[in-house]
Formats: sequence, C-alpha cells, structure tokens
Amino acid sequence: MKSPLRKTEILTRRELLKMLGLGAGVCLSPAIFSGCAMDPVTGRKQFMLMSPEDEIAVDRQQSPFQFSSDYGVVQDRQLNEYINRVGMELAQRSHRPDMPFSFRAVNASYINAYAFPGGSIAVTRGILAELENEAELAALVGHEIGHVNARHTAEQATKGALANLLVAGAAIATSTTGYGGLIQDIGGIGAGALLAHYSRDNEREADALGMEYMTRVGYTPQGMVGLMEILLENGRRKPNAIETMFATHPMGEERHRTAVQNARERYGSMLSGPDHRQRYMDHTAGLRRMKDAFTAMQNAQTAMGQKKYPQAEQELAKALRTAPNDYAALLMMSKCKLAQEQNREAERYAQRAAQVYPQEAQAHAIAGITGIIGKKYEQAYQRFNQYDRLLPGNPNILFFKGLSLEGMQRIEDAAAHYRQFLQHVRQGSQAQYAYQRLKSWGYAQ
Repeated sequence: MKSPLRKTEILTRRELLKMLGLGAGVCLSPAIFSGCAMDPVTGRKQFMLMSPEDEIAVDRQQSPFQFSSDYGVVQDRQLNEYINRVGMELAQRSHRPDMPFSFRAVNASYINAYAFPGGSIAVTRGILAELENEAELAALVGHEIGHVNARHTAEQATKGALANLLVAGAAIATSTTGYGGLIQDIGGIGAGALLAHYSRDNEREADALGMEYMTRVGYTPQGMVGLMEILLENGRRKPNAIETMFATHPMGEERHRTAVQNARERYGSMLSGPDHRQRYMDHTAGLRRMKDAFTAMQNAQTAMGQKKYPQAEQELAKALRTAPNDYAALLMMSKCKLAQEQNREAERYAQRAAQVYPQEAQAHAIAGITGIIGKKYEQAYQRFNQYDRLLPGNPNILFFKGLSLEGMQRIEDAAAHYRQFLQHVRQGSQAQYAYQRLKSWGYAQ
C-alpha cells in the first residue's frame, strides 16, 4: 500500500482551492414524469415533467445550500418575521395559496431576490437596504411568488430534462460501444440550475402577477414602479452589485415602462393605497446603517472575481470597520486571504465568522480548508463534521473529510469517504483525485 502523502501525489494548494465547491452543489433526481398538467395561473394545459410534489421536494433539498452560499439567513429574527409576514399575506391571496411558501432575508450584499419552486423565497440584505417602503418589498416578493405560481422553474427544468433526453437519444443513435456510457442522471437538478435565467415571457408574467397580488392586499401599485426605478438606478450607478439581478431578471427598461403603464391604467384606482414607508423604515433601520458596508462588499466581490485580491482586501477592511462582526464580511475576508496564500489570516477570519454565526455551515467548511492547508488534519475533520451536522447532504464534504482522514494516515476511513463521494459525483477534479487515490491504495481497478 502506498503512502497517502507522497509529495508527487498530494494536492497542491492551488488544486485544493480550485476544488472548493462548497455552495449549492448537490443534485436531486426526482421522479419527473408528470406529463400534462394544468397551469395554476392561466388554467391552460401545459407539458410539465415536474409535479407539484417534485417541486416541493427539490426545494426542500436544494434551497438550504443556496441560502448558505449567500452567507445564511440573517440573524435578526424580527426582520425575518416581518419579511415572512409581508410575503405570506401576498401568498395567501395568490393562485397557489396551498404551497408551503416561506420568506427570509439572506446575508449576501449583492442586489437580488430569488425563489425555489416549492415556495422558498429569499431577498438579500443588499436589496433590502435599497428599498424605500413596504410596497416595494411587496412588489419584490410578489414577483417571486409569481415565478412559483406560474411554475417557471419547473418549466425551465422540463426544458432542461428534454434537452438531456435528446442528447442521450443522439448518443444512443451514434454509439458503437454499447450502453455503458449512456447511463446518465437525466433530469438531475441542482440549485444553480434552479436559479437559472428566466425567459422574457417569464419575467413579464411574474411582474404582472406581482402587481396583481400586491394590489389584492391593498398596496399602491406604485411600489412596483419604485422597485423598477431602484433596479435601473443601481444598474447605472453600480452594475457590479446588480448584475446577478439583471442576469436572472432581464429587461430593465421594458419592465419599468410596463409597470408605469399598468399602475396608471389597470390599477389606477389603487394608486392612493398605502406604501407603509415608516413601518418598513422601522424594521430595516439596522440594515440601512450598513449600506456603506454592503457597497464595500459588493466592490470586493467584483475585485475578487477579477482576481484583484489586494483591492478586494481593502474594500473588505472598509466593510469590517463599519461592521466588525459581520459574518459575510469576515468570511469573504477569509476567502480573500486564502486566495493570497495567507493561510493563518484566512484561518483566523474563518474562525471569527464561525464564532459570530455558529449555526451557519459555510464558515466551518472554510475553516476546514484552512486546516487542511495548514496540515491540521484532525481539526479540519472536526470542522467538516460540524458542517455536516448543520447542513447534511453536500457530497463535497465527503470528499474533504476523506482528504482530512488521508492526512491523518487513516487510509481505510479515507477510502470509505472517497467511495461514498464517488457514488454522488463522477466527474471533475475531485472525482478524479478520489478515484486515483482509491486506485493507488488498491481499492479500485
């Protein structure tokens, strides 16, 4: 049996960081064979491979990973209760009031909101700090409720599944090597795919539904107009903060014009409805005091994307001066330090983040990575165990636990983790590494 730590075989730091896929990386393969279904909004028949039960199952398995990727749900219980109360009031007056809707704020600083197909909806701190009243919040969550009710995610998933079936069919038609390579996870859905780009028609429908729902509750339709103005203004002023929003929710100018027209014509009688500005301001006062920190984090995220790490570090230092115990800023700084090969500092920031928000999983994973790099393998293993307890089901954690066990010379245990990992993931650098280790130790051919 070969030593697991031969210098010629061990992962380099660069390879390790490249493998750091700890966000929404889990796949679920529901039984997607529903066929024809009724559109709950229009009442028309539609071809749909996902049933409502599938939508809920996918949501429950995938949404926690996306929320963690966005640095977790905010720790302000009163703010989350307020957002959920506003959202539920709209959802109960929507086309699918029986769906298990839930609403929360997440710690990400970029400007966006998103919905999973079973009704789990999140809004970022970045966009909450930009809104000016409750009617705009209602417009935002109403739009996301519209995506759920019109089954836009299921529609996109159906198209993706059909595309995969077509690819598989083409492979069968041209294959001369039998069926071995044709057994694919057709219809597998991950969180990234679930949050993929909506079509223009999807956006038009979600906007129309959002305005319908908010006016049913009694809000002024001007809330939707105000939301569109905020998005357009931020898109011009700081596109780096809003590029995700316009990537997943396109057509900024057109959407604004339509909102103005619908507010004046279709819902003109509701223009005098309340916007509950003061109530919104009261609940978001703490967030608005952090706007400068959010801007700094937005700038840092852009700089890191461009590999301008010293610039990102300067921006994160600004954010931490404003909010020294902010979980997202601490964890972003840890990642920035890792990218600059400053592992001790990266470890310190990750540990601080874990102390600030011990119930959120991502900091434990980053601390585990710093432990592997620093050859503190037992400490790393404990961190990944803690991640698993908080957010079970991420196969990447199986891989990193295996890597930690390998560093501890516990080869049999490491091999067991690599085998479990390969049951979930068959491609990519992690899978290749795991397979090669099993082969070198005599556990695979």
